[in-house]
Amino acid sequence: MLIVLHHWAADKDVAQVKRTIASLGLKPVAIPGAERTAIGVIGNQGWIEDSPFRGIKSIREIIHVTKPYKLVSRDFHPSDTVVNLPGKVRIGGRSPFLVIGGPCAIEGRDQIFQTARFLKKVGVKVLRAGAYKPRTSPHSFQGLREEGLEILDAVRKETGILVVTEVMSPEQVGLAAEKVDILQIGARNMQNFDLLNEVGRSGKPVVLKRGLSATVEEWLASAEYILLGGNRNVILCERGIRTFETATRNTADLAVVPLVKSLSHLPVIFDPSHATGRRDLVPQMALASVVAGAHGVMIEVHPDPEHALSDGPQSLHFKEFEALCRRISGLEGFMRRSSRK
Repeated sequence: MLIVLHHWAADKDVAQVKRTIASLGLKPVAIPGAERTAIGVIGNQGWIEDSPFRGIKSIREIIHVTKPYKLVSRDFHPSDTVVNLPGKVRIGGRSPFLVIGGPCAIEGRDQIFQTARFLKKVGVKVLRAGAYKPRTSPHSFQGLREEGLEILDAVRKETGILVVTEVMSPEQVGLAAEKVDILQIGARNMQNFDLLNEVGRSGKPVVLKRGLSATVEEWLASAEYILLGGNRNVILCERGIRTFETATRNTADLAVVPLVKSLSHLPVIFDPSHATGRRDLVPQMALASVVAGAHGVMIEVHPDPEHALSDGPQSLHFKEFEALCRRISGLEGFMRRSSRK
């Protein structure tokens, strides 16, 4: 439920509405907005009877929100959320398109430092690299784990680049939050609810990837867990979904970008590397995400993809990535100019 108050409502009127909500065993949430005063109601499992509010004269409108996500929705938060990252880096709203690049996994100190210095040279401000790696086969490379976190901490301190890495369990969140700038919840853990709750309590910016076969509603409901924990710094990431098609690693669902932007105020980015699984398709899909309205992309790039320990076939060489960054910059500029006409 969303309760919209008259423009003349005073603090005592807001307090009255909040007391009424609390008396029903529910939680009132103030909804920021320049053009209206509104209070969201959360904690319900179904329809809320609005009769207790009918005698409150300061209430202009009562809107029943039936979605399983509320804090994530534009009903509760009409304006775009802009996530502020360290170093004055922003994502969401009208912020510049954000490119995140790096290898699937941390393989060693030299590999990560080489990649970080290259990314800085081409103007990329965020490095992605996995310390903990969830793999389908137990025989595949599982990541350097805590040693990998130490490498990421060293690279961000020495180069100034921001780093994002995946966490797989609640126990990993505390240490990772000390060593990196952004946490990532991967597709396989999108509905790991204990992990979502812990990341919500951490307050650390988080990239939440869509699950392998998750609906949009399930994806946004997972984001709701994080926001309920008090963490509003959530970036949604579409990375393709599993379908009957085998020609690509996953099926890239770019239609979800404008759809999610219409449903939620959270920024949304696209991962063309996992969506396609093919190096030759990554540039076209990355550019398509700019046109679709994504706020950024997450692209795998490796100094030696042919010998990468994971995801080599979908990782770009340095020269390919640099050329793609130039094309993204040009296309973004064109799209911004077109939107102003």
